Amino acid sequence: MNVLENIKIKFKDKVDIIEKSKRRVYIDVAKDDAKDIVRCLFGDMGARFSIATAIDTRLGVEILYHMAFDKDGMIVSIRTLVAKPELKMTTFTDIIPGTDWIEREIHEMFGVDFIGHPNLERLLLPDDWEEGVYPFRKKTFESEKENLER
Repeated sequence: MNVLENIKIKFKDKVDIIEKSKRRVYIDVAKDDAKDIVRCLFGDMGARFSIATAIDTRLGVEILYHMAFDKDGMIVSIRTLVAKPELKMTTFTDIIPGTDWIEREIHEMFGVDFIGHPNLERLLLPDDWEEGVYPFRKKTFESEKENLER
């Protein structure tokens, strides 16, 4: 049984699997279920954590945890949306210590609060960077309107 069949059986209706090709797969999942799927891929199926990426959307910050199955030459990306305005998600550092710095970067650049992260201190921005200003966040229509009215 292959990786995708295992995921379909284990997580049934909690996942939406999008096969772009035999080597590139996205698994869309609610943020509350994402950690269980990553734990399964990493701990049970032997995937290697490659990197995590984030994208600011109108609804929230989409986070993708990219997992590699090197022997199969396949990348599986767990894609979840952390909804605005409360950008909170459980950290994955307890199951994959290698997520430490990338979660810190996503926190710093997008404002996602990774609950349970051992060290969400600044990593890239200068110490005097204004709190609450996230360089990779899109401006909202309301904030653009406020700036125009000033």
